[in-house]
Amino acid sequence: MDPRGGPRERPGTRSKRCVSDAWPGTRLSLCHRRCVVAGPGVRHAGPAAVRGFDSFSEDNDPWGEHDFGSIELEGHKLFWKIDPYDLDLQAHSQNAANPAVTHRVLTLMLASEY
Repeated sequence: MDPRGGPRERPGTRSKRCVSDAWPGTRLSLCHRRCVVAGPGVRHAGPAAVRGFDSFSEDNDPWGEHDFGSIELEGHKLFWKIDPYDLDLQAHSQNAANPAVTHRVLTLMLASEY
């Protein structure tokens, strides 16, 4: 049992499930402005490309959270991040392991925006 009241899971389990199992618990996908300007292919194919991402390693995911990565899409390098928010989307979730109190938000941005 997690000390915050939810079931204990391996780090990254919920984030990976978010991108691999038809987005359970994901309420929003956000694209930064330049990502939108890059074209509808980037905007629409981005979530599917993130869903298929499985190149996690000790180097790019040292904590095993599976909540950040980079992908190439239509000639653009994009960064993606999944964050656990409270149900009102006002702050980070107090218990990210509990889907009853957590919405996961996917953010996509061009790497050049960083």
